[in-house]
Formats: sequence, C-alpha cells, structure tokens
Amino acid sequence: MGGYILAIDQGTTSSRAIVFDGEQNIAGVGQKEFPQHFPKSGWVEHDLEDIWESVVETCRTAIERAGIAASDIAAIGITNQRETVAMWNRATGEPVHRAIVWQDRRTADFCDGLKAKGHEAAFTEKTGLVLDPYFSGTKIAWLLDNVEGLRARAETGEIAFGTIDTFLIWRLTGGARHVTDATNASRTLIYNIADNCWDDDLLKMLNIPSAILPEVLDCAADFGTAKADILGAEIPVCGVAGDQQAATIGQACFEPGMFKSTYGTGCFALLNTGADMVASKNRMLTTIAYRLGGETTYALEGSIFMAGASVQWLRDGLGILDDAAQSGAMAEKADPEQQVYLVPAFVGLGAPHWDANARGALFGLTRGTGPNEIAKATLEAVCYQTRDLLEAMYKDWGIGADHDTTLRVDGGMVASDWTMQCLADILDAPVDRPQVLETTALGAAWLAGSHAGVWPDRDGFARTWALEKTFTPRMGEDERARKYAGWQDAVGRTLSSR
Repeated sequence: MGGYILAIDQGTTSSRAIVFDGEQNIAGVGQKEFPQHFPKSGWVEHDLEDIWESVVETCRTAIERAGIAASDIAAIGITNQRETVAMWNRATGEPVHRAIVWQDRRTADFCDGLKAKGHEAAFTEKTGLVLDPYFSGTKIAWLLDNVEGLRARAETGEIAFGTIDTFLIWRLTGGARHVTDATNASRTLIYNIADNCWDDDLLKMLNIPSAILPEVLDCAADFGTAKADILGAEIPVCGVAGDQQAATIGQACFEPGMFKSTYGTGCFALLNTGADMVASKNRMLTTIAYRLGGETTYALEGSIFMAGASVQWLRDGLGILDDAAQSGAMAEKADPEQQVYLVPAFVGLGAPHWDANARGALFGLTRGTGPNEIAKATLEAVCYQTRDLLEAMYKDWGIGADHDTTLRVDGGMVASDWTMQCLADILDAPVDRPQVLETTALGAAWLAGSHAGVWPDRDGFARTWALEKTFTPRMGEDERARKYAGWQDAVGRTLSSR
C-alpha cells in the first residue's frame, strides 16, 4: 500500500482532505467551503448534507491530486470541529435538523438556569468542563425539546446523536458503525472523563436518553470501513480525534508540560498534564488529550472563540481588507503611538471568563484611527488572549512565571510573521512554528497510520517533528506590562457582570 493515509479535516467553515505518503509528506489536498447559517442572533447552524457532500468531494479531489488509486490508501483518519451536534434517523440516515455549531449561543439561558440550581460543580467534577452553550449537552437537550416529536423518537432508539466525526463515520460505513472517540466524547458535557464512560447522572440532569449515544473508542482503533462506492475502494477508518487534540498529537506534544496553540476560526491552547487530571481553579477546561491503548492522557485547555474569525470580520463585516493575509502587513503600517484594543466578544467570551453575554468592543479610538490600527488591534487581541490562557493554566498546574515556556503553534494565522512576533513579545516566550503547518490533519493521519501499522510509533513520530522558525521576544518588559494592563482593563469593561 505504500503507507498512504487519507486525513479528513472537517472544520467550521470548510472541509479539507489531505493524502499523506509513507514519509508523512503531503501528496494531495482538496478543500471546499460550505455555507454558514445564522437563523437568529447568536445562532449558528450547518446543513449536514453540505458537510457530507464537501467531505466526499474533497476526499476524491485529494486522492486524484495525489495521483494514486483509492486502493493505495491504507487507512483514513478523521479530525473535526468539536462540540457541534448532529442528529439523524438511524433507519434512513436523514438529519432531523441542521447541526448546531459549537459557536452557537442559543442555550445560554438554559446554562444559566442550571448554574442557578447549583449544578455546575457536578458537571465540572465529572467532565472537566464548565456550563456553557459551547458544549454539546445543552444543544442536544434543545433539539430534543424543540424539534416536534424528536424526544419520543429518541427514547425508542430511532434517533442517533453524534459529533461530526460520528456522523461522517456513520455515512462512510453505510450506517454500520455508530462510534466516536474519547476526545470528542469528552467535549459533550455528558461524558465522565475519569471513568471514561457516558454519565447517567448528567444524562438525567439534561434529560437526554442514552439510546441516542455512540460507542466510545480509543483515538486509534477500528472505527469501521468506508464503503467502496464512496471513495473508490473499501478503506478502514483507524484514527479519530477532535481538531484541537489532533493538533496536539500532530505537534508531537506527548510529554507533560508541552504546550500548543492552534489559530484557526478560534484559538485553542492545550497543555499536556500526562496522567494527571488537573482540576482548574482558573476557569480552564480539563479534557482528554488522547486515549491510546486504553490509557488516557489529560490536558488543560483554554478556548478563544474568535481568532481567525475576527480577521474574517475585518474582511466581510467592515470591508477594510480583501484577504485575511493582508492583516499582518496592515498591522505593520499602524501608527505605533495609538493603542487601540479590540475585545472580540462577538459570540461571548471563552476562557477564562466564560461570559456568554459579553459583546465585542473597540477601545482607544481617535480621529486618527483607521483600518491599519484596527487590523493591528485585531491581531494583538489574539496574542493577549493567548497570554490569558497560558497564565491561567500555569496557575492551575502550579508552575511559576519563571518556567521555561515554548509554544508550538499551528493554524492559518501562524503564517503571519508579524502576528507570531507579536505573540512571542506578549508572552515573553519563544514561539515555534513547525515545517508542517497542517498539524491537525497530520495528527489524525498519524493515529490512523500507526494503528494500521504503516507509520511510526509514538516515539518515532515525535522524532520527525521539524522546526521551521522560532520567534523570540523583542519587546521591553515595561511596554509589555503596559500593553497587557490596557488589555485587561478593556476586557473588564466588556464583561456582562461588570
């Protein structure tokens, strides 16, 4: 077979498929955007048929561009947008509603009600998560309560629930397998990450019937076989991980203390804590980094909802740039005497604030403020938020400020040298950009390739990680402290509880 692996990377705004060869080089790529649906303010939905069609098309494109036959592929790995909820008819495979996307805030009041009843501690203790609309559980409950007749159908076992990986595996296998992996399960708000099982108490609290739930497997496992009529050959699915965990794997962050941050639609930072399930006192998430061979590795995670999506807002909302890649050059031209802050709470604030009702704001505007200064503020906001996350994680894990930190980065935004230098300056720490930026897809590919026996084991894979460039801090401490204090003040002014 030559060790070819097909990685499906199903994201929030587009689906990608990448064929890697036996030396882990990219042999072929397919990508396709799909429509976003915003039926009400704060609501975000995807049409599951759009997702499915885009995945099949990009897989076929990647295989064709790699110049191979589908039969040359040893295995498929899947990585996906997490927390997004899909539900469908088991008999027909037909979706019962559009998918409710992780960004969706419609269940904010429901979450507030559960908090008011004192339930958040139980959810956090068992799942490592906070009660927030971000996670799958309250989205599932909303669908069951708002789609006519759905709850009764769900209780009889007629309906299947899954995150996007589960839906894709169901379709790829022709409905033969209803499965997920431990990382995706850990983001649902109903999975006990200590016991590694669906939690009956939490299911009762959210009134979710267990009949809709998939089986949970290790990240590298036998997830089923894709049918030949879909991609041109029967291909086993051998690896699955949620996008941020897949990026952690792709960055070879296998040792406790290793730290990675992915800059895509949002920004997601993970700190490997090994076998220790560290309970956060600073509103970070405790989550499963990966589960291999039945052994669970945990992580602390911080989530920023708006990173690349803020740059998209500059393009699509304000119209001040034509392409996201222009933002770094614009920031470089900004007036250094102006200190503008953008707090990108367009869909609320994630960690460490978890304020679903906060909204975005610009501070420090003058008559001289123009597109360049706003672009700079947008990119700086991503850097400030990353520092918020890093400091909170180190407090949770008991690491002092003198800890020797290096951040491994990936995602679309890291192509900007200006942004990465700004990140190093704000963090006062080196930032390592790898040669292979497709770390999310690479992580899924490694899970599949190692399980299929055609790629290296964990240690062998870690040795292949290669550095492209390190960005080291250049900013003086006084300037760093002044800028960060201004950021903290700006955030405080946007919090709904202020």
